[in-house]
Amino acid sequence: MNLYCGNLNWQTTEADLQAAFEAYGEVSSVTIIKDKYTGQSRGFGFVEMPNDSEGQAAIEGLNGKEIDGRTLKVDMARPRDDTRDRGGRNY
Repeated sequence: MNLYCGNLNWQTTEADLQAAFEAYGEVSSVTIIKDKYTGQSRGFGFVEMPNDSEGQAAIEGLNGKEIDGRTLKVDMARPRDDTRDRGGRNY
């Protein structure tokens, strides 16, 4: 199960997220999305958990929980939409 994790503190690391999610089960991967120019966190990331029931437990346990001074938003990740607005026109 791929989980979206939003409202992250810029200082939160992938290791911090992994530790928080491992309390609910096995974690396959953790990725915090970073700005491509500055390398600074964009305040959200994704956590992959192979077991859906453990992923659901993590959503219920961590959504709304405070980590590093910020209240997490945790939910199932939605597939990326590759259509982009190109100046008001979609090509």
